[in-house]
Amino acid sequence: MLPRVKIYFENGALGSVIPSPDGVVGLVCTGATVDAEGGLSLAIPYVLRKLDDLVALGVTSDAADANAFLYKQVSEFYAEAGEGAELWLMCFPNTVTQSALVNQTQAYAKSLIQAAQGRIRALAVAFNPASGYTPTITNGVDADLFGALTHAQALAEWATNTLFAPLFILLEAKYFSGTVSALQDLATNTYNRVGVMLGDTAEDSDGAAVGLLLGRIARIPVQRHIGRVRDNAVNTVQAFIGATAVEQADQESINDKGYITFRTFVGRAGYFFADDSLATKVADDYRSIARRRTIDKAYRVAYAALLDYLNDEIPITDSGELVPAMAKSWEMEVIQAIVNQMTAEGNLGVDTTDPKDNGVKCFIDYAQKVVSTNKVEVVVQVKPYGYAKYIDVKLGFITVNN
Repeated sequence: MLPRVKIYFENGALGSVIPSPDGVVGLVCTGATVDAEGGLSLAIPYVLRKLDDLVALGVTSDAADANAFLYKQVSEFYAEAGEGAELWLMCFPNTVTQSALVNQTQAYAKSLIQAAQGRIRALAVAFNPASGYTPTITNGVDADLFGALTHAQALAEWATNTLFAPLFILLEAKYFSGTVSALQDLATNTYNRVGVMLGDTAEDSDGAAVGLLLGRIARIPVQRHIGRVRDNAVNTVQAFIGATAVEQADQESINDKGYITFRTFVGRAGYFFADDSLATKVADDYRSIARRRTIDKAYRVAYAALLDYLNDEIPITDSGELVPAMAKSWEMEVIQAIVNQMTAEGNLGVDTTDPKDNGVKCFIDYAQKVVSTNKVEVVVQVKPYGYAKYIDVKLGFITVNN
């Protein structure tokens, strides 16, 4: 090779998203077939990396386009998440209701989860009903939501327990009546894998901006609160709660009812997510999206670390219990995997003043009769972050400046 000077083009300085499995999400949306070569087909999984991938399927923002609603959700997703974010998409006819889309016994959202082979961490459902759809308003929203909550929790639990691929699901609070006091308090439920969005970027909308919410989730690390102010406002110039601008809406009461919604701050431009509540009791350890994502990642890491040991031979002591060295080896395998994939990524609430704190504990009791049970019980605990949701400041005058 001749002596030479070679210049390499560097890439990645313009802020494009670096793909991360933590941010892989899915969207199930009602839509229509595009009758053109290479056009969008229903019940077919697509993997998008940018808005242009959707446009290539013949979907446009034109109001006359039967897929304008789909375009809105995906465009808002990429406006927030950035190009490069991995979005799994599957569309179905607008005659399929939101509760049916997440029904585990039917091949709608379940089909997309299966097609993604466990990659999806969060799944949003966007439902634009056919003309003539008449909602039954219960507790201030379309009653179909409450069936959807039950089905979505069951579907997410199925993905966790059967596919070993935990995820959570985001639903729309559709056809909001405008009466905040009528809304059901979602904290009366036990759906810790389901969140409900109330609020949209379009005025007097029947649905919610789940695409925008999904984009924020895809963009931030698992431990991050979706409403973190330092992450800046969400990427929209307007936001509404039904027909009311967010600035005039009762943001606090909607949030207190457990809905994910928009809020504003005096002196700060733009709109932010108020909180990240899931539809479960306040005392539930997994009520927040950030905690849900953190523990789900720990689940995936621990599962992968222990899978190699499935059906492996296990040495035992004379008393039929585990050999301590073997148990310690397993413990260290899990701990190291979580340290490498979570502690190092800043996902865990580690005490930086304690060099021994890595944010994870793993314990295997030696006194397990594996010969008779064929089962090894492992305890894994990870340390979450606290969140500064309330900041109290005592402010007053001083007479002497020491």
